Amino acid sequence: MKRSQTTALLLMSAAPLLFSACQLEPQGQLQEGVYTSVDNCARAIGDSSTCQQAFETAQQQAADSAPQFASREACAQEYDADQCVEQQTRSGTSFIAPMMAGFFMSQMLQGRAASATAAAPAAAPAFRDKANGWARPAAPGMTGANRTALTPINSQPNRAVTASRGGFGDKSRKRTSSGG
Repeated sequence: MKRSQTTALLLMSAAPLLFSACQLEPQGQLQEGVYTSVDNCARAIGDSSTCQQAFETAQQQAADSAPQFASREACAQEYDADQCVEQQTRSGTSFIAPMMAGFFMSQMLQGRAASATAAAPAAAPAFRDKANGWARPAAPGMTGANRTALTPINSQPNRAVTASRGGFGDKSRKRTSSGG
């Protein structure tokens, strides 16, 4: 066998090893959902302490990030009248707002399967309008006329939705598990 053929054969056999070494490590999984209670969250994701932490964070943010109304009548145009209650911000300002109906939780999981580690969850209060739509506070600084801007939540309550993002050439996969 000629040296050029041997070199070509050697390069061809080594190419898959070189390309697999260039493959990026998966970025992790983003797990997010809206939950109506800590128990429903724990059933969906299997970690009650994370759910409790997210609920407490959302509860602390609720008064400061809730949509604010001047009267119960104005609030009742968008939310059920029995949800519209007087609330106070941490600074002591009173206003009418809908009660927190649940909480939104987003968490990045790092690693693979059983060895996955989770970063602290991002949590926000969730509000339910008259049309049974769910919303959470928008990014800081996005407010309207005396009201907090809300972002719609497109997932169904009490379901854990995990979107997996892989590395080099991998496609996004979505898995949904139903909660109680």
